[in-house]
Amino acid sequence: MFGLGPSELLIIAVIVLILFGAKRLPEIGKGLGGAIREFRNVRKDLAEPLNEAEQTPDTARGKTVAEPPAPRPLEAKLTDAVIGQVPGVKRAIEVKDKAQKIKEILQ
Repeated sequence: MFGLGPSELLIIAVIVLILFGAKRLPEIGKGLGGAIREFRNVRKDLAEPLNEAEQTPDTARGKTVAEPPAPRPLEAKLTDAVIGQVPGVKRAIEVKDKAQKIKEILQ
């Protein structure tokens, strides 16, 4: 795995333990696992073939079907998924959104 031996992995694990502490490690692992799970779900969703009947206009009856909104890029979906897993960042974004709403109301 990346040319790292057991001793290098042990040193990295000890450094991470010292930096984050034993109480934060399960929370970090849970967030990382959720991000990986969400990445797999997004990748699976993008790999599924789209139903062409829903996406093309129905010209036989003279009607057109409204095109769905453009899909969000993979980077945006992954960013949202990762941000949703990190408690501090998620809270900061919520505060920022509330401040933006208050600004709009005051203007």
